[in-house]
Amino acid sequence: MEVTNYLLGYKDLKIIQDNEMFNFSLDSVLLPNFITLNKNIKNILDIGCGNGPIPLILSAKTKAKIIGVEIQKEVFELAKKSVKINNKQDQITIINDDINKLKDDFESDSFDVITCNPPFFPVNKNSKFNESDYKTIARHEVKLNLEQILTIARKLLKNDGVIGLVHRPERLVDILTLMRENNIEPKRVRFVYPKKDKEANILLIEGVKNGKPGLKICPPLYTHNTDGSYTDEVQNYFM
Repeated sequence: MEVTNYLLGYKDLKIIQDNEMFNFSLDSVLLPNFITLNKNIKNILDIGCGNGPIPLILSAKTKAKIIGVEIQKEVFELAKKSVKINNKQDQITIINDDINKLKDDFESDSFDVITCNPPFFPVNKNSKFNESDYKTIARHEVKLNLEQILTIARKLLKNDGVIGLVHRPERLVDILTLMRENNIEPKRVRFVYPKKDKEANILLIEGVKNGKPGLKICPPLYTHNTDGSYTDEVQNYFM
């Protein structure tokens, strides 16, 4: 069933969701607030855009043209509707395709920024899939894996272009290794904690194509207070 909500506190942005599909989470708010943006950015690619939360939030932060790619037809339709109800058609384009195939249709070195909230879980013999195909594709690397994402970034990012990922802390070594294998230098890492007395459960990481070595570990981000409310920093992400 389709519902229209405000985008996690963004009073000027609405998003269309379907309760039977994989709805966006706080991850999709954290990444566009972490990625480095500047006034010279002209083209942004969001890989696996889902129903469009990251492109929508980015559109409130930059005038750059934004392309979102979503492989699942039904989820793509939700993203298109979300773009339309926010009157963002001139800035955001949503494409229904497999990014592994679509990458060859883009010119090399054509994007200033790439963002991705990818499937977190590698597929192996012990993988437990969801009954919903939507959720399986969103959570497990059945259609898109880390190596593919970073290979695509190597081709499509301009020199000194930036890729930002939101992932899980246990995949950090995989991400760092694959970034360097693809000429992407890890530059910033931030660990996100549900509360101050808990272990990190989210990882934000940014890399620069052909960047100079030097990794910055940012201060920790705590998402919730002890009473369950959002911390001031997270509240500040909501417009």
